Amino acid sequence: MEFRRLFDSIYFQLENYPQPDAICAKENGDWIKYSTQNVINIINQLSSALLAYGIKADDKVALISNNRPEWNFVDFAVQQIGAVLVPIYPTITESDYLFIFNDASIKLAFVSDWNLYTKISNIKSQVTSLQDIYTFNKLEGAKYWRELLEKATPAWQQEVDTIKNNIDPATLSTIIYTSGTTGTPKGVMLSHNNIVSNVKAVQPILPVNNTHRSLSFLPLCHIFEKVVFFYYTYVGVSIYYAESIETIGDNLKEVKPHFFSCVPRLLEKVYGKIVGKGMELTGFKKKLFFWAMDLGNQWDPQIDKGLIYNFQLAIANKLIFSKWREALGGNVLGIVTGSAALQPRLCRIFSAANIPVREGYGQTETSPVVSFNRFENHNCYVGSIGIPIPGVNVKIDETTNEILVKGPNVMMGYYNRPDLTAAVIDKNGYLHTGDVGEWVNGKFLKITDRLKELFKTSGGKYVAPQVIENKIKEFNLVEQLMVVGADRNFVSALIVPNYINLEEYCKNNGLDTSSKKAMISHEKVLHTYKKAIDELNIKFAKWEQLKKFELLEDEWSVDTGELTPTMKVKRKTVLEKYKKLIEKMYVGSEFVEHEIYTSA
Repeated sequence: MEFRRLFDSIYFQLENYPQPDAICAKENGDWIKYSTQNVINIINQLSSALLAYGIKADDKVALISNNRPEWNFVDFAVQQIGAVLVPIYPTITESDYLFIFNDASIKLAFVSDWNLYTKISNIKSQVTSLQDIYTFNKLEGAKYWRELLEKATPAWQQEVDTIKNNIDPATLSTIIYTSGTTGTPKGVMLSHNNIVSNVKAVQPILPVNNTHRSLSFLPLCHIFEKVVFFYYTYVGVSIYYAESIETIGDNLKEVKPHFFSCVPRLLEKVYGKIVGKGMELTGFKKKLFFWAMDLGNQWDPQIDKGLIYNFQLAIANKLIFSKWREALGGNVLGIVTGSAALQPRLCRIFSAANIPVREGYGQTETSPVVSFNRFENHNCYVGSIGIPIPGVNVKIDETTNEILVKGPNVMMGYYNRPDLTAAVIDKNGYLHTGDVGEWVNGKFLKITDRLKELFKTSGGKYVAPQVIENKIKEFNLVEQLMVVGADRNFVSALIVPNYINLEEYCKNNGLDTSSKKAMISHEKVLHTYKKAIDELNIKFAKWEQLKKFELLEDEWSVDTGELTPTMKVKRKTVLEKYKKLIEKMYVGSEFVEHEIYTSA
């Protein structure tokens, strides 16, 4: 069996290393495990049923659900008959669903629960192409997905076999709609070959195999985790789905995974909790904890620190960092992050703790991997996005410093939008990513900012907000922030405190912790933030330094609208939401040191 189309991956697994726990999920407190053969039996039955239902080549099928085996069953089944899967985030609005369903002419939809069933039912009358909605959970009044399987027959299975054997790798496999942070969502068209080429390119350089387990919790509707799934399937890694974001800690201890992918935001939260626990310690234990943390922050894969450092780090690993590894299940060999910039200190300290964290880079339009830091130390550079993967050509535009990408992973184009496709893919086949970058040591790619996010102060100086934000987030009392200052005479920031650490700080200093508002109102707290920011400001040119900051009471989230489903800040949304506050910041003297904003 050759791996040429996405659905070939599960048959390749069966032929080479069939797993008793190919795909697993928890149901009613127990882990339900589907073997490789179980998966194949179900997807063939579902493919047959879809043909009997009337789904044919190029028909669009929507899938809106949390991560679960049924998600994969539908994905495989749709691919095998030449139809096109349109995975959609469960967290977007009805108006976004309406746009996507009409834009893609969705014929059939699969959803997980009552909330999503209600949302899609509400727009059904406005989507003329939509015939039915099936649910993964059994819901009264809704069509249960297993009812569809009753349509499967041996005759339809023969038709499935004929169709799948003749599917060209260049065929459109999926349309993935972008988060829509800057307007109407765009449908990225990816072929089987786009994604398969990406999987094959990383296979020799990612240290996982058929003896390993992974815990999956990033949304499968995002290209990052979708490709991770096919990679795991291809190399035989057993996949376990976390019950929810809230249960990840427990699931890690149960599954004891060897590998997982995540976004920096999750690592930031884990790190914040670790530091918070360290601050609760007293005496020698507290000194030992922060001694180990300091050693971790010195870790550098490009520099041999010598015998004394390595000996000290070994002690820190035995006494302190071993507890971190236990909390992750005790078996973690590596973590890959993507979607947003990773704070360098997180790469350093987790890697020093023998929990190697490596940052990668890509976009939905590149299927998605363009580059990543390898797990061998000499091929990892902290603060970079690593080395381009085999077969992908990367260059930096000489005029704009924009990162340009060319290779078999570059998308087919934007669905129904040839104008937008022509705007980002030039005549030489290079995708213009919109990211500004540079080469480090002639080998490692580094992002310096987004072209669209660069802004100019009223003094004519360009500012790269992402660079400043990543540095300020090194302060352990900062959870989230966004730098502002376009067309202003100085740069400032909106800051959401890390309230776990801030509460501990307030307790240690005898300050009121009765509410978030109370904590961010203390002069001592404000002085601490100012002092930390002043120290970090030294790293920047004068026009880049933060002159003012705002402490916000409410955390930003997907539900409240400030973050995309991949945890990126929606800058336009935040600017609009805090418009009056930002305007107030710039009224009067630039030497005002701080403001406080609460929801009260």
